[in-house]
This record gives sequence, C-alpha cells and structure tokens, in this order.
Amino acid sequence: MSHILIVEDEAIIRTALRKLLERHRYKVSEAGSVREATTKYRFSDVDLVISDLRLPGAPGTDLLKLAGDVPVLIMTSYASLRSAVDSMRMGAADYIAKPFDHDEMIATVRRVIGKAEQSRAQAPASKEPRRAIAGMIGDSPVMRDLYSRIHKVAPTDATVLVHGETGTGKELVARAIHEESRRAGKPLISVNCAAIPETLIEAELFGHEKGAFTGAQTAREGLVAAADGGTLFLDEIGELPLEAQARLLRVLQEGEVRPIGAVESRKVDVRLVAATHRNLRQLAAERKFREDLYYRINVVQMTLAPLRERGKDVLAIAEHLLEKFCAKVERPTLKLSPEAVQAVTTYTWPGNVRELENAIQRAVILTDDNSKEIDHSTLDIDLDLVPIEEADPERRPRSLHTDPREDLSLEDYFARFVIEHQDTMSETELAKKLGVSRKCLWERRQKLGIPRKKARRTADAET
Repeated sequence: MSHILIVEDEAIIRTALRKLLERHRYKVSEAGSVREATTKYRFSDVDLVISDLRLPGAPGTDLLKLAGDVPVLIMTSYASLRSAVDSMRMGAADYIAKPFDHDEMIATVRRVIGKAEQSRAQAPASKEPRRAIAGMIGDSPVMRDLYSRIHKVAPTDATVLVHGETGTGKELVARAIHEESRRAGKPLISVNCAAIPETLIEAELFGHEKGAFTGAQTAREGLVAAADGGTLFLDEIGELPLEAQARLLRVLQEGEVRPIGAVESRKVDVRLVAATHRNLRQLAAERKFREDLYYRINVVQMTLAPLRERGKDVLAIAEHLLEKFCAKVERPTLKLSPEAVQAVTTYTWPGNVRELENAIQRAVILTDDNSKEIDHSTLDIDLDLVPIEEADPERRPRSLHTDPREDLSLEDYFARFVIEHQDTMSETELAKKLGVSRKCLWERRQKLGIPRKKARRTADAET
C-alpha cells in the first residue's frame, strides 16, 4: 500500500482528497502547511506528496527541495501555463488544477508513483548518493551535466576554462579534472592570481635566477615548473598582469618556461585549468586581457551554476557540512530544525557554497551543547545582504491596476497584498496576515524589489 502525504490548508479539500485516495487503497497522512509537514512526518516514509501551491507560511514548491527523492504533485486553484511550467521546472513530478476531476487525480497519482518505483528499480543498488567526484556534492541536472563534461574532458590534455561566481567551487572542478586524468599521480598546483602582488606574480609563476632583481638572493623554481607532468590551476586568471600573460602564452604554445634573469628555457609538460568570474572576452575587447591568450585557454568551457539554481543540492550540501563540522568539534551530529531547513532552502546564497559553509560552521559553534538541532535564529542568515535599490527591475511586481481576476503567480499575489496594505499595517501585522516571519517578509520584499515605506511612520512621529 503506497503512502501519500497531503499538504493542503483547506480542510474541506484535504478531507475530500483523503477519502478519495483511501477508497483506492492508499495510506494517507495530512498536513496543513509546509512547516507541519516537515515537523510531523519523515519524507522517507512516504511515496508521494500532494501539495497545494498556495499555503500559509511557505508555498508548496518549497517541498520540492525538502522532500528529497520523493515525487511531489502540485495542485493549484489558479491554473495557468505559467505556474505549471514554473512548478515543473522546479522539479514537480506533475501538476493538476483545482477543482480536480476524481478520475484524473487517481490516474495522475498512479502514474507518478509508478514512474518513481520504476526509477528506483532501475537505479544501481550500490550507487553512493549525492557525492560524485573530488568531494563535489549534488545530483541536480546542472551538476549531472557538469559531471558528464568532467568525465569527457579529464582524460584529455585540453585546456579548460571554468566560469562561475565566487564560492561556487571552481577549485573542486580543477581537482576533479586532475584526479580523473592520466596526470593524477603528479602534482596539482593551485594559484590564486588575485592573491599575489603584481610585482611578484611573474617570479612566483615562472621562477627567477639569483640576482635577477633586488632581493633575489638565490635561484628559485617557479610554480609552473613545479607542476611539470601535472596540472596547473590558475584561479582568477583575469587578474593576471599583461606581462605575465605573455609568459604564460609561451608556456602554452612552446611547452617551455624561462625564469626571470635566465638565458635558457626549460621544457615543461603542464595541463592548464583556468578559472574566472569575469568576462574574459569583454576584457580582451578592452585590451585588459590578451586576446591570443584568451583563445588559447578557451578550448573547453565549463560553467558552475550558483547555489540558488541547484535546487535540492542546497540541503544535501548543508547536511554534509553539518556532519563535517560536528565531527571537527567532536560533538554528536546536529540536525536542522524545520525552520532552519526552510531558511537554508529559500535563501538566495549570494556567497554560494562558501557562504553556506560559514553559516553552518558558525551555527555548530554557537548551538548549545545540550541541543540536538540548529534553529533558525542560530543559523542567523543575513537576509539584508542585497540592497533593495539593486534589485532586478524585471522582477518587480506587476501593476496594481491590472484585473485582479487575471492569472497571477504566487509572487504576484504576495506583491499585491504587501503593496496594497503596507501603508495601513505594520511589518508585524503584514507578516502575520501572510503567515510568514518578519525575516521571511523582508527576504521576499528584497527578492521582489518592494522597498519598505518609512516616510509615513516618520511623518506620524513628527506630528
């Protein structure tokens, strides 16, 4: 007997759906919100989650991250192509409109559960969950595509250019490429070009002879020569000075390096992996980066998705880090409270994995010794990090003069309610009406680009 969890805040609909499913021999559990579902039930014990899209406190789509591998069927009373596509893109197993037809609901439930059982049966029994290569964690589509590209490129000697925001794990990609290549037994030398002073970068990379410049009291081998036979990873290659770029180009073209002050060059066999968060093509057009070097290193490109676009990976990484830091301080492994899970999976993480790592480490340190879980307040995510003035104008809410009966997304409804009532309600009252915390309200203001109005409150204080 398959076990189904219904998450629906309207008791009449929830009861009707439970009776329908029980008539068809399904075991059914109920919850009225995302918080109640995560608090009362373990998703590993259910075969399917059927959730309304609009719920108090958090939308049903939050369950797509929280339910792990359990399929989620989304229901909504304001069916539209836009909300259907958005739900499916976020990972929903299927989508059904309310009021639903009984036969259609049962047919959809059978199809979704059957497809999930078939996928589990076809999955390798010994598959290690989530961990792929070189410590990289995640099973989202963007990560599976990245793993595939690494597996294809690593055995070759092709130069790789990795793009990604700060904190996305570009060095892990370089390590994965190195470990899967024929050079795995040789050195992997990692260099952050932005961390070495411009006056020293050439000497550090290419080495120098004794007396080549003031302070060069002995000859020194450079990092390029140290990577001979292995892999050289140059992080933030866009920060490399033009003179050093010319020397690097010679290494790539001729396979040789000449230390500063030396007369002769020496042969080196180095595979280059470069990384940057900057647009090198644009820098080349502005003559801030050598165009010939750009084309030389731009053989295979890999782009790392930011954490906010990796879906369920966020929670998997957070739990891995939690286990790691608890072991480091020699305490029993903590768990994230339902509120903390919701915060981790809804925050945008502008600092990506590095910011998540810092937040988890801080929470482990600050959590009381007698506590078994990390709560939202201890996690202390900085929701005010991105100023509202910098919000993307394309993500601003629609005009309030549109027909209120038109098809609106959940965000549009949220924006409409806030803008219509923020002049007459305090932030606490707004949050209470919406069924969210004040921090959650502020975060969604930030995401939707709705600044908090303070002018009226200041004027009242003056009168």
